[in-house]
Amino acid sequence: MRRFHLGHFGHHHCRNARGEHEDGLSGGRGPRGGRGGGRVFGHGGLRFVLLQLIADKPSHGYELIKAIEDRLGGSYAPSPGVVYPTLTLLEELGHLSVETADGGGRKRYSITPGGQEFLAANREMADAMMARMSGGVDGAGPRGGRPPQVTRAIENLKLAMRMRLSGTPLTEQQAHDFAAVLDSAAQQIEKI
Repeated sequence: MRRFHLGHFGHHHCRNARGEHEDGLSGGRGPRGGRGGGRVFGHGGLRFVLLQLIADKPSHGYELIKAIEDRLGGSYAPSPGVVYPTLTLLEELGHLSVETADGGGRKRYSITPGGQEFLAANREMADAMMARMSGGVDGAGPRGGRPPQVTRAIENLKLAMRMRLSGTPLTEQQAHDFAAVLDSAAQQIEKI
């Protein structure tokens, strides 16, 4: 059985088919290009999605990739170079068990009691990741996407943040103020 070397805190980097580095704990770019290949799940989020999908139904790696793609309306599919190392990590952490289910040697993953406990302890994060999938990549659902004025505002905010953060480093007070503006915006959006 092939094992992947796990570095500090389980981080491992893989090269995808195009030779680009992908972080095994984030979404990575899918085989279909995935709308610019942004981090769909964020740091560590893919682990929760895979665990939840397997908790719902023991599956092969290919089935998991397909399930994520289907839930995102075909707009994104994580690459095997991200999914399989993450599954191996979850197995090594004792969250998944593996059985070879058919003559082709494909592995079928099932959640272990330890995996169930981990999922329960991180229920909020797992639910957030699953909810994010039902909203599509960056909130653009499978049908129709988001209103243009919202897209413009999001891009405007991203640009403003990038420009400010690429300039002179923030002082301690500026960092607090910066975070307060973003937290306030998030709270106001949740009330809409």
